Amino acid sequence: MTPPNETQNHDGDVVGAPDAPGVVLLVWDAPNVDMGLGSILGGRPTAAFRPRFDALGRWLLGFTADLSASTQDTLEAEATVFTNIAAGTSDNVRPWVEALRNVGFAVFAKPKTSEDSDVDEDMLEHIDLRAESGRLAGVVVASADGQAFREPLEDLAEDIPVTVIGFREHATWAVQHDTISFLDLEEIPGVFREPLPRISLDNLPDEGAWLQPLRPLTALLTSR
Repeated sequence: MTPPNETQNHDGDVVGAPDAPGVVLLVWDAPNVDMGLGSILGGRPTAAFRPRFDALGRWLLGFTADLSASTQDTLEAEATVFTNIAAGTSDNVRPWVEALRNVGFAVFAKPKTSEDSDVDEDMLEHIDLRAESGRLAGVVVASADGQAFREPLEDLAEDIPVTVIGFREHATWAVQHDTISFLDLEEIPGVFREPLPRISLDNLPDEGAWLQPLRPLTALLTSR
């Protein structure tokens, strides 16, 4: 049983009493970020273009410290990566998951059994549980576009700082938003070893450029 005046987190652990430090929560939508990054690169990212979560963690700690100083509240950072695990890929994904946990990130992993078994609802549930605890002092959602989280984040932004981390090519709504802050993932120091080869309709080279599909054509056969 959960103690009085406490709640539980996404994996059932006790969050803490209301007098515990406030939480600045980062949730990382791995499938969506991967899709956005793949569209920028025109294929699967090599090691040079895989996000460095140690750099992301340092950014979050700095962001939390700045927010703590500005609000004069004691705040702590918390970060979780949400991901799908396709059948037969666990051995390939396991080193990445363990590396995340060693950096200090929690990981929520869900089997990818169908097109509908994504992690959006799990991320929203996790954010809601933190909000219900009374400790949520800030939210950072890392997603290529963040569109699936727009309305809940707009509601939260009425009371606490909300930031979307993504790619400006895909998250125009967040870039232009009045109450939600946007940070391009590439602007976080050290998060990529090399600059992304970014091409969009706004910065096309004179000779033109290929814009790769966001998913394979065969996905039409399984998305009915």
